[in-house]
Amino acid sequence: QVQLQESGPGLVKPSQSLSLTCTVSGGPITTNWYEWGWLRQPPGKGLEWIGSITFSDSPSCSPSLKSRTSISRDTSKNQFTLQLSSVTPEDTAVYYCASARSSWTTWGSWGQGTQVTVSS
Repeated sequence: QVQLQESGPGLVKPSQSLSLTCTVSGGPITTNWYEWGWLRQPPGKGLEWIGSITFSDSPSCSPSLKSRTSISRDTSKNQFTLQLSSVTPEDTAVYYCASARSSWTTWGSWGQGTQVTVSS
């Protein structure tokens, strides 16, 4: 069973970029078929998928966030990273990283989540 842990700043100023890292243990992020994702839950709203990167280093992003989102990985550290540019207060949310055994299965393992607040 893989374990995931998010890390990054809890407070970001408007117009700046947000960078979060997910450190994975229990197996390499190159394990066949696995997908590694970022999701968020704004206050009072539902869970939103931001984007993912596959075991073969193929990223994908939500169309609504695609212009501001970049997802990458560092296999030497067994980590994957989210970068979200030009943030606004509407990007305030609890951010989660998660894993799925394939692109066709549900998210099976989750990080504990990290609160990110966008405020000046």
